[in-house]
Amino acid sequence: MADVLARFAARYRERYSTSAEQERVLRELPLCRTAALGGHKLVCDRCGHQEISYNSCRNRHCPKCQAAARAEWLAEREADLLDVPYFHVVFTLPHELSAIARGNKRRCYGLLLRAAAQALSTIAADPQHLGAEIGFLAVLHTWSQNLLHHPHVHCVVPGGGLSPDGRRWIPCAERFFLPVRVLSRLFRRLYLAGLQRAFAHGKLGLHGRLQELRDPQRWAQLMQQLRENEWVVYVKPPFGGPLQVLKYLARYTHRVAISNARLLGIEDGKVRFRWKDRAGDERRRCMRLEGLEFVRRFLLHVLPKGFVRIRHFGFLANRARREKLARVRTLIGEQRAAPPPSEDGPRRIPAAPEPQTLPRCPRCELGHMQLVERILPRCPSVDDTS
Repeated sequence: MADVLARFAARYRERYSTSAEQERVLRELPLCRTAALGGHKLVCDRCGHQEISYNSCRNRHCPKCQAAARAEWLAEREADLLDVPYFHVVFTLPHELSAIARGNKRRCYGLLLRAAAQALSTIAADPQHLGAEIGFLAVLHTWSQNLLHHPHVHCVVPGGGLSPDGRRWIPCAERFFLPVRVLSRLFRRLYLAGLQRAFAHGKLGLHGRLQELRDPQRWAQLMQQLRENEWVVYVKPPFGGPLQVLKYLARYTHRVAISNARLLGIEDGKVRFRWKDRAGDERRRCMRLEGLEFVRRFLLHVLPKGFVRIRHFGFLANRARREKLARVRTLIGEQRAAPPPSEDGPRRIPAAPEPQTLPRCPRCELGHMQLVERILPRCPSVDDTS
């Protein structure tokens, strides 16, 4: 991805305007793991083998950086897993709202996450269905396999919940979680109600081709059309136990619009990449896009500064997770105790590793790699505040 942006970023800026967040992506990703950001030199204390490692850009849209972030996040989330079946629920925004969502990312994406979470929690709490407080994780994705705009939320939900009095664990049916049509219609109602409120208070940016929607009559027609359509919500079969869930989360949580592994090359000004035709026969295919069009599609998925795309709800919500998870484990009879939660805030790498944690030399496999030099960056430092 760094090579693609390094080649096409300048031409892209000449043709298109960019937001501050998109500009950061264009600037930072090509510098990731290069001498421009500085680094450090390690030397084996036995054979003298040397290695130079350059710093990462730490941008959350960078395919290189997200692998490390994912590993750290998964290690922390492992403590939250329960020994029960897990379900995967997906809520998708209709394509008729795609342009509005692109122009109002913070508001529309936040509303998508909240409406999906409220629909799940409300239907699960209904005594006619599960009658329990559930806990779940929700992850926002905004792309399809061919990088087009396709906002949807993946929810990973333990198969059961706490009774209203908190004294019982209520399991769901073995292969049935909640009724999809009921979820879909409540999700639709909640989302459209929130969108209507934003429109009524003048909080939606309707520019360019969307200007016609400023007319209340035209807006009302769109809302009526969306109320009459069925919205896509589906529940996948249960995963099984915690290990399967952890592997699944590794694929979904810190994913960016396209990974480096899917990129095949740049030829004649076009970018080749693999994609899976989910609307067709599910076969893997190769797509070629003009370089500027590829960059345009990639930048569609840059999130607003500070937007949280991974959220926890119910008994997994941050404010109550420790206490409620301990209660759930007691009720379902788990023997293992949850480890204490990690301290808030990002982990900081120490100035030098402790002797017992020094990495082994990859050449002689006997000595240890020791820090001998810090390499100063050649450009102003970047940090991931996007």
